[in-house]
Amino acid sequence: MKDRVIHGILLLIAWVLMTGSIGLANITAGIVVSAVIVILLGGLMFPDPEKIMNPRRLFWFLYFILVFLWHMIKANIDVAYRVLHRDIPINPGIVMVKTNLKSDLGLTFLANAITLTPGTLTLDCIGDSLYIHWINITTDDPRLRTEIIVKRFETILRKVFE
Repeated sequence: MKDRVIHGILLLIAWVLMTGSIGLANITAGIVVSAVIVILLGGLMFPDPEKIMNPRRLFWFLYFILVFLWHMIKANIDVAYRVLHRDIPINPGIVMVKTNLKSDLGLTFLANAITLTPGTLTLDCIGDSLYIHWINITTDDPRLRTEIIVKRFETILRKVFE
């Protein structure tokens, strides 16, 4: 029961942050929506909510958001530049990279961060391997590919989820 309350609080906080309003009607709607989600989805969201609410982990999660936004902005500029300047060669393809993350939630965040960064798309996750479509493959070395694509997010996500 305690887990469900924490899940509800996390959802309500997300609701308020996304809507940007702390009015009575908005809070009421957020409570109703959060309660319905918690009832329907139960423990699927966070297997260990007390672990997620640790202030140190929350700090690292906020830092992850900043790092992700920075890399997303850089990648948007790179892809836009490639679209507007047709002479820039691209070398698209599918690459395999390794990850050291063990938690399913950490892997999900990593795969989504890679996918949401323009120029890369996570196709599959099998064990500790991620298969990524990359707009411009710059190296054939698997270790270097992992360093370029995964490590910028993985080291932070490990501090959040493991």
